[in-house]
Amino acid sequence: MTNKLGFLIDMDGVIYKGTNPIDGSVDVINRLIENKIPLLFLTNNSQKTCRDIAYKLNKMGINAQEGHIFTCAMSTASFLANQKPNGTAYAIGEGGLNLALHENGYSIVDDDPDYVVIGEGRSLNFENLEKATKMVFKGAKLIATNLDISCPVEDGIRPGCGAITALVEKATGKKAFYVGKPSGIMMRLARKKLKLRTEQIVMIGDTMYTDILGGVEMGYNTVLVMSGGTSMEELENYSYQPNHVINSIADLPELFPEPFKSEHPI
Repeated sequence: MTNKLGFLIDMDGVIYKGTNPIDGSVDVINRLIENKIPLLFLTNNSQKTCRDIAYKLNKMGINAQEGHIFTCAMSTASFLANQKPNGTAYAIGEGGLNLALHENGYSIVDDDPDYVVIGEGRSLNFENLEKATKMVFKGAKLIATNLDISCPVEDGIRPGCGAITALVEKATGKKAFYVGKPSGIMMRLARKKLKLRTEQIVMIGDTMYTDILGGVEMGYNTVLVMSGGTSMEELENYSYQPNHVINSIADLPELFPEPFKSEHPI
């Protein structure tokens, strides 16, 4: 048995807010990377590619590589490729979703798809929502990359993938299958990428109904940071609780000192 740990880390609200890193996050993440500690950055944002996300982290001073990134778009595309290899999809989303589908053998089409896949994005218009609704009504299966109803922006919130998907669900009477956090599909795929066992995984996030719920359901060690979208008052409303609550990821070395030791074996 080994006490080796691996970390699944949410990004927005944990590592940064907008384009600004949260105090202490850059140092903590870089120490994990330098010590070769297994980690993945998990995001329910399907818009960006791994290269885009790694570039953003690099600009903040975090030494992340593309292989450190795991998005709900990647999880969705992997799931679809397993369900129906070399299938077709009508996708509402942006580059991250389209690339993930292509890399998993999927063709993006404008008529008679196997799946309608809805992700995050600002290219949404009524025309593609109407087209998606007709496709689902005719029998295409409805897939959503994540269930987030809203997403934080600098001046408030914007509608999230869950809100967009709800329109098609209501219109067709068909329920979407959600693949991003807290889905066990994404959480399990992430663990397998780290090649670790359940008891070795630590899930760090700022959102109870995605990050923490997903970790709790999988049996992972869960850490809620208070630097993002959850307050202590809200925390009391949930019937499930994280294993640990810390002010920010800067406090992580106090919880798990071993991975941060400079003499940690590489």
